[in-house]
Amino acid sequence: MCPSSLAGPDIGTADQPRKDGAEKARVLGVDRSLTGRRWLERPVDPRAVQTLVQRWELSELTARVLAGRGIAVDDVPAFLAPTLRDLLPDPDRFLDMGQGAERLAGAIMQNECIGIFGDYDVDGATSSALLARFVRAAGGRAAVHIPDRIKEGYGPNTLAILGLKDNHGASVVVTVDCGTLAFEPLAAAREAGIDVVVVDHHTAEADLPKAEAVINPNRLDEAAGYGQLAAVGVTFLLVVAVNRVLRGAGWYTSRPEPDLLQWLDMVALGTVCDVVPLTGINRALVTQGMKVMAGRRNLGLRALADVAGVDEAPTAYHLGFVMGPRVNAGGRVGESDLGYRLMTTEHEDEAWHLARKLDAFNRDRQTIEGAVLQGAMAQLEDAGGGSPNAMGAVALAHGDGWHPGVIGIVASRLKERYNRPACVISFNDGDLGVGSGRSVKGVDLGAAIIAARQAGLIVKGGGHAMAAGFSVERGQLAAFRAFLDERVAAHVADSGIRPTLYLDGALRPDGATEALVEEIALLGPFGAGNPEPRFVMPHARLTYADRVGENHVKCSIAKDVRGTLGGIAFRALDSDLGPALMNHDGRLMHLAGRLRFNSWNGRTTVQFQIEDAHPAD
Repeated sequence: MCPSSLAGPDIGTADQPRKDGAEKARVLGVDRSLTGRRWLERPVDPRAVQTLVQRWELSELTARVLAGRGIAVDDVPAFLAPTLRDLLPDPDRFLDMGQGAERLAGAIMQNECIGIFGDYDVDGATSSALLARFVRAAGGRAAVHIPDRIKEGYGPNTLAILGLKDNHGASVVVTVDCGTLAFEPLAAAREAGIDVVVVDHHTAEADLPKAEAVINPNRLDEAAGYGQLAAVGVTFLLVVAVNRVLRGAGWYTSRPEPDLLQWLDMVALGTVCDVVPLTGINRALVTQGMKVMAGRRNLGLRALADVAGVDEAPTAYHLGFVMGPRVNAGGRVGESDLGYRLMTTEHEDEAWHLARKLDAFNRDRQTIEGAVLQGAMAQLEDAGGGSPNAMGAVALAHGDGWHPGVIGIVASRLKERYNRPACVISFNDGDLGVGSGRSVKGVDLGAAIIAARQAGLIVKGGGHAMAAGFSVERGQLAAFRAFLDERVAAHVADSGIRPTLYLDGALRPDGATEALVEEIALLGPFGAGNPEPRFVMPHARLTYADRVGENHVKCSIAKDVRGTLGGIAFRALDSDLGPALMNHDGRLMHLAGRLRFNSWNGRTTVQFQIEDAHPAD
């Protein structure tokens, strides 16, 4: 059975409630589910659905999902088969791109060493690896520095930038995934005679650092309209621009021109892991990049996939939840440059060594993360008297000795658990804390952090709408918390934001077929901006439920005729969802989630991944 309509038409936009105060129709009347969310049907225009069906000969399911994501009739081919030829913008549309490309092309042709200062997350590692591989393939020289998260912190620092010149002879330095707010280090570099090219995507301020070029689609004066790009996407555009300058200068008359498309696997990995919208150009970069990754040409990514047990064509899920966390683990709890080294090695033995090392660090990260998460939850629930509503608009937790490498992940877990922006702060060896925050849709946390810095409440900070980083003095903690609570609470009240799960249709267990899962997959890659379709199974009956792993629940859902559909609820025991599934006692429940294939011991079956539920009575 294909998904059917669940509610009336007046139910708000696809991503957040209507702002005109109109009453929203609830799916099955659910106003507060077991995870604290209201259920709304993703709104679609029935006429648009029928037009899509007739024009492109699509199934009603596919047409409904496309319409729910605002895909216009004429845009369907580009959505289903996105190509760089159609969607890649001319790099020269971006401010300072021409100056940056000319400077780097000149450095390559003059055999100057190009220093690359990256970030320690996946976006920074892929950006650094992409730029370094291109420079070397084009016949240039590159030296890379990835800062240590604990010793150096985020972003350029004067000592490291000057070290690229003193230790490697770099006359030009490119900062990737950082640098937009690094005023003092870039001023020091300029004074030392180093030309700096900033390649970033983080939120900028009116003032920009003094640099040869500041290439950032989120500059306040940028009109190109590609603010959704991850840093690795901006880096790829820079590579295209530099390559064009080199070609025009006749640089490739005596040497082979590098194939830029061979590095799209790294572009896809960084784009997915930075949780930027998978729309437009990002959708094309990820789609084409996963095809490159399936070819397994990058020794490091091939080894990482094998170590992680990815034995099928990679999807956005594999990039974001299997491979990405392992690359990130080096920067979080291990050695910050491991991800970069993995993606640039040309030796198979080294690739396997680095992949295994990252896998081990990822296991360490999981253990450390679990301990910090428990401490943060206990602190928040003690402060709130066990009630999330007493915590304030922002869930803010802090602790002495918490590992700085996991606070971002813990903030993400708290955001999911308490349905509000969350910040986690680690104090180590003093009264200066390092913090990381994650936000909910509709609340620009990066802007709030920048405002706090401008108000003198934190030492430094920045980010974008969904994530931010900062440093704060212990003595300013109470004032900083109050500032965030007031600002976020006012924004939520003004915008009418509520925790909401949008559903694309109703589905009976018998309708969860392999053909349906394959059809849904055609609409990928899924991620921010193109959410994976979610369905509701009304009045479902569980025949079995048990705990698996540390906090997951595995279950069986009865079919109408006979047999069962397998179900899994990940991290369900962190909320009221897990206990309710475990104690079902054969009662009927409304289940909400998504359909996936589950491969285990050489057998592939359809599985319903349960994300939420509500008692059917």
